Amino acid sequence: MAVRAGAAVGAAVLAVGAAWLFLGDSGYWPGASLTRAWESDRDGTSSEDGAHRTWAVGDTLVRGRFNSVTGFEAGTGRKRWEYLPPGHSRICATSTAVDGSLVLVAYGDLAGTAGRGCPTVAALDLSDGRELWHGDRRTWELEAGRSNEDLLAVGGGLGVVLDAGVDAGAVRAVDLRTGAARWTAAVPAGCLPGKVASAPGQVLAVLTCEGEVKLAAFDPGSGASRWTVPLDERRGVADRAAVTVVSTAPIVLRADERGQGLDAFLVFGPDGRPTSRVEATGEHYGSIGTDFAVSGGRLFAHTTVRSKDRLVAFDLTTGTEAWQADIGRAKAHFRALHAEDGRVMVLMYSSRYHDSLTVLDARTGDEKEDRAFRDHAGDVVDVFAHGGLVITVRAGGGARPFAGYERW
Repeated sequence: MAVRAGAAVGAAVLAVGAAWLFLGDSGYWPGASLTRAWESDRDGTSSEDGAHRTWAVGDTLVRGRFNSVTGFEAGTGRKRWEYLPPGHSRICATSTAVDGSLVLVAYGDLAGTAGRGCPTVAALDLSDGRELWHGDRRTWELEAGRSNEDLLAVGGGLGVVLDAGVDAGAVRAVDLRTGAARWTAAVPAGCLPGKVASAPGQVLAVLTCEGEVKLAAFDPGSGASRWTVPLDERRGVADRAAVTVVSTAPIVLRADERGQGLDAFLVFGPDGRPTSRVEATGEHYGSIGTDFAVSGGRLFAHTTVRSKDRLVAFDLTTGTEAWQADIGRAKAHFRALHAEDGRVMVLMYSSRYHDSLTVLDARTGDEKEDRAFRDHAGDVVDVFAHGGLVITVRAGGGARPFAGYERW
């Protein structure tokens, strides 16, 4: 009898343990799951995708696409407003950041302007979708393979516009709320501007100067040149490189010479002096792809090491690795990460059970939360916290772009 009783107790323990694991992974265990509170309305019926941008302004969530900018109520997902560019125009560029509730967009009739690009720039108030003003933008000739990113920037009450042609270029600043001209800064002789950004206390521009990429800074009040520096003092960065403005506080650029040399994150001080760098590939942490974020003076990046998904943190003051953490569950695939307020959120898609959210301490890498979604999150490209909810962002034309999840 004792043997049978022991066997029964052992079987019960195993059953409880299996049920615990199943319920935790499947999202039905209290304290370890996320349940959908709402899904947003659709932002149009077009199946055509395209570059998109998302912003959170107060209690409004906003997605910008090629044909519209749409605001949704963060508590319900209900569509609040929709901005449509005039006529047959398409939105071909937007500012990455938001200044208060204002952003810049550039639009044009790409099919009917014979390559004239985006001749109009406008300021939008994302709290209600109003266009505050619009004006002429110097013609930017579209070139094959050229990115539309970082043609516009906002910050400190300024709207910054890149005016670039084939033979000349300038960085122009306007009053963000009225569109009134502030200043125009000519770039150094032999240089063409390729990207602009607004950093605390100065305006930045990525320049191509006689085959080499450089970084320049301008005074936000007058447009006077402050400094121009090479991205790499030792060997330079060739103009074939793809250069991305990753952060402006601190100043971080990624320079990728497309498999023919340098691929690294380059960090600069406010005076333009290089302070550190993080190589995109390392023996101990693998290769950094397109999924990374900067917050609190650290770079957080998704990598794969020995077929396992991993999150790696780097101290941008020194360029050294701070910590690594394995992420995800069995048969899970990385989808999105977001770093803010001392925490890093990682969303994984699982073909076995449900999608999952892992929250790590940004300083130590210690796990703070591990929750499963009770409802499939979908084709998620971003995730962030807002008003006590976990907000997911979906890609694709005709999708419901936002969904809000409650911890359960």
